[in-house]
Amino acid sequence: MLRLLTAGESHGKALVALVDGFPAGLTIESAAIDAELQRRQGGYGRGGRQKLEVDTVEFLSGVWQGKTLGSPLAMQVINRDAKLERLKELERPRPGHGDLTGAIKFLGSIRGVLERASARETAARVAAGALAQQLLALFGIQVFGYVVQLETIPAPPRDGELSELRAVRDVSPMYTLSPEVDPQLVARVDEATAAGDTLGGIVEVRVMGLPFGLGSHTQWDQKLDGLLAQAVMSIQAIKGVEIGLGFEAARRPGSQVHDEIAYDPADNAGPDLGYRRKTNNAGGLEAGMTNGQPLVLRAAMKPISTLRRPLASINLESKQPENAAYERSDVCALAACSVIVESVVAFTIAQAFCEKFGHDSVAEIQARYDAFLQLARAR
Repeated sequence: MLRLLTAGESHGKALVALVDGFPAGLTIESAAIDAELQRRQGGYGRGGRQKLEVDTVEFLSGVWQGKTLGSPLAMQVINRDAKLERLKELERPRPGHGDLTGAIKFLGSIRGVLERASARETAARVAAGALAQQLLALFGIQVFGYVVQLETIPAPPRDGELSELRAVRDVSPMYTLSPEVDPQLVARVDEATAAGDTLGGIVEVRVMGLPFGLGSHTQWDQKLDGLLAQAVMSIQAIKGVEIGLGFEAARRPGSQVHDEIAYDPADNAGPDLGYRRKTNNAGGLEAGMTNGQPLVLRAAMKPISTLRRPLASINLESKQPENAAYERSDVCALAACSVIVESVVAFTIAQAFCEKFGHDSVAEIQARYDAFLQLARAR
């Protein structure tokens, strides 16, 4: 089983991703992981901390001469703004955070909760997701995330070659595929900044090159759509996940929802085995399994809970009304959220891939993958 644990606090010495069950024999490109960490720090609306941190990954175990060993991988991202021991306790919990609930749950401090609950933890998950993407790329699987809506302002995606779409996204200040909308999004972030407010929105992730049969229909906890939803919902500030049409499917009759099936025997060399769909309303998943079509997932991010113009709260010591505490934060981290969701989806897909094709070594996975495609074409 491929699995991930993370450790570390927002202002502690470092964040650590412990990846267990990762296949042996993958040549690691650390620079590609660093590039994803830097993308996570970007996007319009980020706070001052991003100017202090320069996130890079260091492998502490599981690698020899640049290749994975099959043993647990420990990946470290140093916090250059480490100051946990000097920080004071918060007495006024912030609405939308885990401050009040966590302090009561653990009968302890708000500081002890907020430092771990912070979205800074996602740097470790982006490192693990970027590593997973390198494994998936060996089998032609590409994961691509971007912003499709800021607050109520849509930023519609477009079709095109993946290299072209990446180029459009990577020059966008909000990581969208709609350059014509970007100025409106930037202006809205500026308005929220001036008002001391925060903004959320919607991100989308596509996964291309998936074979049939990742996930399973046999048990509820093996369905890939459920695993993806759980993984993405675990990201800080995510409040909703949908696949394919999502909630829109509930508003249409079945004739306008389900993807009709065709077959082209002359074009069965790829992982879709020649099966064609005119639509992809299912978002690449049927009965908890990939169906050879691109996976399409969207996630809704709420506005960040720390407002420069704070909301009403109480003092936990006196129980008297006071404004919530404020700590340095972002106005809008939606662009960064698209990187995080992309990484979490990539790791979850890698888990399902290794579940089906093994995880001891890259060579063994390749042999099993090739054999499966050969048998599936004969089916």
